[in-house]
Amino acid sequence: MATWKGKTRGGLTGYKIFITALKYLGLPFAYFLLRFVALYFFAFGPESFSNIFHFYRKRLGFGYLRSVLAVYRNYYVFGQVLLDKTATMGGFDAKFTFDFDGEQHLKQMATDGKGGLFISAHIGNFEMAGQMLERLDTTVNIIMLDAEHQKIKKYLSTFTHKSFNIIPIGSENSHVYAISHALENHEIVCMHGDRFVQGSKTIACDFLGEKAYFPTGPFYLAMKYGVPVSFVFAMKESTRHYHYYATPPMYYNQQPTPGKRDEMLKQIITDYKAAMEEKVKQYPYQWFNYYNFWHESR
Repeated sequence: MATWKGKTRGGLTGYKIFITALKYLGLPFAYFLLRFVALYFFAFGPESFSNIFHFYRKRLGFGYLRSVLAVYRNYYVFGQVLLDKTATMGGFDAKFTFDFDGEQHLKQMATDGKGGLFISAHIGNFEMAGQMLERLDTTVNIIMLDAEHQKIKKYLSTFTHKSFNIIPIGSENSHVYAISHALENHEIVCMHGDRFVQGSKTIACDFLGEKAYFPTGPFYLAMKYGVPVSFVFAMKESTRHYHYYATPPMYYNQQPTPGKRDEMLKQIITDYKAAMEEKVKQYPYQWFNYYNFWHESR
């Protein structure tokens, strides 16, 4: 079974170069520099190239040449969203505009005081959703995988401003208790639902015409704690404009038997993957899962 390894390519030196460019030369120059970096990964990243090419060729049905060009464009857009996130969190002079589609659903969840789950995916740039989350008058917890290089995190932390409660996912199970505590206190928890690491429980689901595996953890929380769930995405629409989307909150009740619980989990994941499919087709160059997501189709 193909799983994500919890690491992203790139090193501390690369982060320093781009942060220096953002600080002294601005976002347009950083974008210009990014074109050459994207070309490097396009030429010398054969494993990720194969996986993302398969996505465009087989899952979205692009022609051969269009799929090749789409890979480069995908790398470039991915770099852009990373720069956008760094510029925003670092307080650099980079002004973005936003549309909010479904924000009233999130505000209602916050007003109801029952807590809830915002489940996103590695498409678009949900880290930019801080603009939206700050407008909610409630405690927001953001789940982050703690497998990235600590040197990079430490370096970036000197530029970023902490606005929310971060719950890191490490090798121990402390994050499980932290998430449970947050939901029991009727707080909002934000997490992704499209990646898992070895040993995680999963459920197979047809996604873009082929079987893929999704982790059960985020969706089991919704059922266990009986909190409302909204599927949320932040998609880049132009150089300095993002569009936020949030689905109406849904409740998925705890079930009395293992069989019924499995059925409910499948229902939640089916709803989630339908929301994902809609956004992937609408924004095809913002799919950022670079491992073999559909392992049995290769």
